[in-house]
Amino acid sequence: MKRKKQSLLEQVFQDLLPDIWKLLSETTLFLSRTKEFYLYENQLRAWRFTLQSKQRNPEEISIIRREITELRKQLRLEGYDLSLGKQNLIFEGFRNDASLGEGFKRVVLFFADEDIYWLAGEDNHITLAEFLEHRIYEEQQGVRIRYKHYLWYRRRGTDLILSGSDTETKEDFERLKAMGEANSLLFLSKLKKLK
Repeated sequence: MKRKKQSLLEQVFQDLLPDIWKLLSETTLFLSRTKEFYLYENQLRAWRFTLQSKQRNPEEISIIRREITELRKQLRLEGYDLSLGKQNLIFEGFRNDASLGEGFKRVVLFFADEDIYWLAGEDNHITLAEFLEHRIYEEQQGVRIRYKHYLWYRRRGTDLILSGSDTETKEDFERLKAMGEANSLLFLSKLKKLK
C-alpha cells in the first residue's frame, strides 16, 4: 500500500513541473478519449479561457494548476492510466511474413467475457494461438473465449500499430478495428506491456 502512495505522490509531483498549458492539453487529450469526457468538457473550457484571459496572474495560474493536478490525482485513484492519453492505437490493413523486415512482430489476441489476453512471439499465428489457449485454460478455468485475432504489431514512438495477418479474416479485423476505435484506452491499457 505504501508503494502505491509513493507512486501516486511521484506522479502528482510530476504534474507540478510541466508548463500549465501542456498539463491542460494532456489532460484534455486523455479525457477526450473517455466516455466521461462530457462531464469535464465545460471545466476544461473554463480553465482554458481563464488561462488565456489571466495569463499574467500567477495566483490564478497556480489555482488552475492545483485544480488540474487534483483532477489527475482523482482519475488515477479511479484506476485511469493518464500516460495512455499520449498513445495512439492505429489499425493498418493486412500484412504477411515480409513485414518482419519492417519491424513487425506476431501477436494473437483473445477476447473473453471479462478480459483481453495476448501472446506475442516468433512462432506462426496458429501455434501462438494454441499456446495461449492452453495457458488460459490451465490458469483460468471457466474462461469463455469469444473472439480470436491473429495480428502483426509494431510500436513506433507513441503509436501501437495493429495489422491483420493471413490467418485473420477481413470481417474479424473490421470488428476488432471498430471495437478498438470505440475504446482505444482499454486496448492500450491491456496491451501496454506489448513491446
